[in-house]
Amino acid sequence: MKISHYFELEDHVTGGIHESVVHQRKMLDLIGLPYTTEPSLDADVFHCNLMGPRSVWYAKRARRRNMPVVANTHVTAEDFGDSFRFTNALAKPLRPYLERAYGLADALVCPSEYNQRLIETYTDVSTTVISNGVDRGKLEGFESLEAEYRERYDLRPPVVFLVGHVIKRKGLETFVELARQKPDLDFAWFGPLDLSLKGRETTELIETAPENCTFTGYVDDIRGAFAAGDIFCFPTHEENEGIALLEAMTAGKPVLVRDIETFSWLEDGTDCLKVSESGIGGFVDAIDRLSDPAERDRLGSNAAERSEAFSLESVANQYQSLYEEVA
Repeated sequence: MKISHYFELEDHVTGGIHESVVHQRKMLDLIGLPYTTEPSLDADVFHCNLMGPRSVWYAKRARRRNMPVVANTHVTAEDFGDSFRFTNALAKPLRPYLERAYGLADALVCPSEYNQRLIETYTDVSTTVISNGVDRGKLEGFESLEAEYRERYDLRPPVVFLVGHVIKRKGLETFVELARQKPDLDFAWFGPLDLSLKGRETTELIETAPENCTFTGYVDDIRGAFAAGDIFCFPTHEENEGIALLEAMTAGKPVLVRDIETFSWLEDGTDCLKVSESGIGGFVDAIDRLSDPAERDRLGSNAAERSEAFSLESVANQYQSLYEEVA
């Protein structure tokens, strides 16, 4: 069996979608399944990761040849808003487009049960939940970078941190306000800023953040973020899964999340701390609770154990089973 594993705009799309595709290809290598990254119709399955116009064009032609089409549902109208400039305006017309595009597939791959429930309101195409997974090997040796990255960004432990593109949807306003409420702690958001792509409100939040809130911009070795950080604070409002969250758990960091449906699989007080209230007070209380090193160690250890089920080795066979089912 050969897979056409296509990622439209591969050279331009970054962040979680890019990481998911990297993980998928590593999983295909692990199970020894041959694939091409070209949008080829000379294969047994056409698998597309971003349903842009070119992917739709190939998907239509694949169906005419009775070639099964698999698509990942990385993008939804719900998580498209509050990302980059103009995304709010595009979110509304995006939904009917995605309804038609996802409807071309024979099987849809959803990264979480929440995403699956959402996608089932888009189309009646069969859905399967397969995690984006976490590349444990990518984080190997991260501990050795602790001193270097704390010195580079002038961070004193315990450091409250976040990893990924700086996007309003991911809880930027909460993160900044939390830093303002806790001036005795250092906060660091590791990830690309791309200010030219941000809206005015997002840019203002970044530029007016308090001194104890650092935006590092692009980090050459992401292991440094997990080495420098102590408390992974992820107040996102909407998420399909969250690879950075899985990475933080794998690194044994205690995680603090907003109590949204995406994170229903996490157990509050065991795998993480969840904040359900809309104001900042719940996050302040949770940070205070995590000021105790023993509590951080307990939650971090539990998180690391829970993350083992998301390793690429654990997830890979689910793709093989799906391909065999549709082929």
